Amino acid sequence: DRQAGFYGLDVYSLGASIEAVLLYLDRVDPEAAQVARQRYGCLAPWRAEPARYGHMAMSRGYAVCEKPVTDALLDLLHNRLGYLAKDGDAFFDAEQNARIVTAAEQYYRIMYYGNAQSWNLRDQHMFDTLERVLANRGSDSKAIVWAHNSHIGDAEFTDMGQVRGELNIGQLARARFGDDCALIGFGTDRGTVAAASNWDEPMEIKRVRPARNDSYEGRSRDAGLDAFFLETGPDQKTSVRDALAEPLLERAIGVIYRPETELLS
Repeated sequence: DRQAGFYGLDVYSLGASIEAVLLYLDRVDPEAAQVARQRYGCLAPWRAEPARYGHMAMSRGYAVCEKPVTDALLDLLHNRLGYLAKDGDAFFDAEQNARIVTAAEQYYRIMYYGNAQSWNLRDQHMFDTLERVLANRGSDSKAIVWAHNSHIGDAEFTDMGQVRGELNIGQLARARFGDDCALIGFGTDRGTVAAASNWDEPMEIKRVRPARNDSYEGRSRDAGLDAFFLETGPDQKTSVRDALAEPLLERAIGVIYRPETELLS
């Protein structure tokens, strides 16, 4: 039977991913599990608050845990054939979790530098994971990626890529898959969203500010329709494409949303 899977692509599961790798190894290779626990033990003090590891690594000036977590991944890959023979799907999940740990260690270590490097590492990791999931599911596999507009759109055509030097999964997918890839974003002039005011704060239901007139959401409101789907591909009417050719602001409501300072933040 053809089955669908549900996979996480992001790096924000350091503690859970370490636990998943260890649980897998406890089951298939207890000796390797002991070694992995020693390697991952480097991150133990920061599993609940991994951002503190990044601050510590920056203040000390070196990657304290880079080698141990990389070695844990290499150990897993070295025993790939034996583990695959026992349970291929379980090994695939463990491998992806081990890769998350290595990517998360890098991510939290460089996030304090405040440039595009941490963003690009994160989205490159998400795209690499997507490619591995597709390859694991077979040559005719397909995927739907659910993420915020800032990840799904093509960064090359926005200030993200043109000014800040950032890439995203939409850009990488379009470059890799061409016309086999469809990028679908969404926006609104009004309504409510679930977001927080700051990182690590509780979710709130926030009312969205009316869209600015110089934004795509404002232009969409002016169309006079309550809701609509608009295709902007090469076969779209020239008049529609011309109307959207002018560079405009686009909402980027993510995990954090501050309505009172939306344009600045």
